[in-house]
Amino acid sequence: MPGGAHDPGESLSMTAVRETLEETGINVKLTGVAGIYTDPRHVIHYTSNDEVRQEFTVVYRAEYVSGEPTTSSETTIVEWVPIERLGGLTMDRSQRMRIRWAIDQPGIWIDPIGD
Repeated sequence: MPGGAHDPGESLSMTAVRETLEETGINVKLTGVAGIYTDPRHVIHYTSNDEVRQEFTVVYRAEYVSGEPTTSSETTIVEWVPIERLGGLTMDRSQRMRIRWAIDQPGIWIDPIGD
């Protein structure tokens, strides 16, 4: 799934469109938000500066506008994947959850407040 850092001067929507194009070669038009996700059990340790972060993700719904699936310096494989093949792909548990929600649910996911 395309993703990356939010640059100064961009809206989150602009970031989503830019990152999708940079990482996949595909231009998209955003049509909505599938959800806002966090996973307290998923933290990232940056060894370069010993910083630890917990990620959050805003997942947008989008329509194809133009372009061909193309790899970049940040991707190794870019392809259109039929829904029925998703179960056979290797991916992080949290990534699989986000994709399933976006496909199966019409609404917006917002993480529940913990205990």
